[in-house]
Amino acid sequence: MLDNFYEYLGGSTSVSAVIISVALMLLCGFTTTRLTKLLKLPNVTAYILTGIIIGPFCLDLIPKDVIEGMSFMSDVALAFIAFGVGEFFRLPTLRKNGKNVTVITIFESLIASFLIFILTFFILRLGLPFSIVLSALAAATAPASTMMTIRQTKARGEFVDTLLSVVALDDVVGLLAFSAAVSVAVASAGGGFSAGDILLPILFNIILMAAGCAFGFLLKALMAKRSTDNRLIVSVAFLFAVCGIGAALGVSPLLGCMVMGMTYVNASDDDKLFKQLNYFSPPILLLFFVISGLSFRIDALFAMDSSVGGVPLLVVGILYFIVRILGKYAGAYLGCLVVKKPASVRKYLGLALIPQAGVSIGLAALAARILGGGLGDMLQTVILSSGILYELIGPACAKLALYLSGSYGDKIPAVSSEKTDDHPERDEVAELKSRIMEIEAEIAKAEYARSDEEAAFNEAAEEEFDALDYNRKFINRR
Repeated sequence: MLDNFYEYLGGSTSVSAVIISVALMLLCGFTTTRLTKLLKLPNVTAYILTGIIIGPFCLDLIPKDVIEGMSFMSDVALAFIAFGVGEFFRLPTLRKNGKNVTVITIFESLIASFLIFILTFFILRLGLPFSIVLSALAAATAPASTMMTIRQTKARGEFVDTLLSVVALDDVVGLLAFSAAVSVAVASAGGGFSAGDILLPILFNIILMAAGCAFGFLLKALMAKRSTDNRLIVSVAFLFAVCGIGAALGVSPLLGCMVMGMTYVNASDDDKLFKQLNYFSPPILLLFFVISGLSFRIDALFAMDSSVGGVPLLVVGILYFIVRILGKYAGAYLGCLVVKKPASVRKYLGLALIPQAGVSIGLAALAARILGGGLGDMLQTVILSSGILYELIGPACAKLALYLSGSYGDKIPAVSSEKTDDHPERDEVAELKSRIMEIEAEIAKAEYARSDEEAAFNEAAEEEFDALDYNRKFINRR
């Protein structure tokens, strides 16, 4: 649609064309969030839809050369996501709930993968490479949607603690399964595989995790001596370094960056850096999801002659969407049953594990790059199409699970406000709590910083401004 305009600028690969394309992605992504916000949909959905709309199969506003040249954004975005997930692996929490959470995570992630593999390989007969990679991707859960819903509802309690731990560990299991699955898929596509084809990527992931651990300790040492204006520079540099090592080894940077975040938070007990990065990363994540939408083969999804192993791609996507939900719920229920979690956790945990974007989309992009050809494109199309559906219903299901489990913060006062003749003082306590909540709400509305991330970012900016002001006054005195 803008081909003549880009040619006027010097071609689709010129610096001006790339910059304008990036500007279009950012502005269109922001504009779409204004519309999805009215429908109470997450921003991830808006970004993917933006990519589809401005992509080659709709308005065709972004040159294909630019789309292909920005494939590295998946690694960068996954690095930020993984580093943030590492914050939730605090050793005291792991020692307290580590065994139970590990059991639940293994059940809910692997049962979902197992059901998808049975569906695709044994029932639909789609071939080993496609089936094993798609089943590995089914294990991952989107931490961003779940954490956003928890923040919005201010939920707390055992259900929330279990959910956050499972979501964080979920991606570790998914990454390990994905690494092995891609190795098997590549070897199978080449005509055969050996034990080395599976063990070598696992070895590379161990090397990357060791590098992430070393960078985590180094980051802690440097953060203690750095001014606030350099904290972002150093941390982003380390994230890019881990990405580069992962790219050189041919593995995803997720595990390395996750270990770096886990090492840093346990060594320093500092969560401010995570909040600053969370406030810094939205443009990067926006570009990543928009680019994912740009790569979405909407024509392949709905074309009658588009199929995998003779099965229409649309049918594969729908079945994957349904079976993964059943696998997540059944696995979470059985895992909670084994570790004897209460009914409030057992019945509703699976509902909160439905969202799937971020990690799975990044891994799908990586798999498409590794597998290549039509197989990689079809795999990415199934994950993107189902990812959009998961993001449409996922936050609502997570919110419902939090409500049904009694995790909402405002449900506790409601319980204590019941009127009884034996305990008239409860009315006064309930009234006091209600008034406190009203005051907190008024303060929250008047507060300039609308989130912890923004507060941390503003605090760092203010510290830097004070330091510059002090230096300016010192120089003037001299």
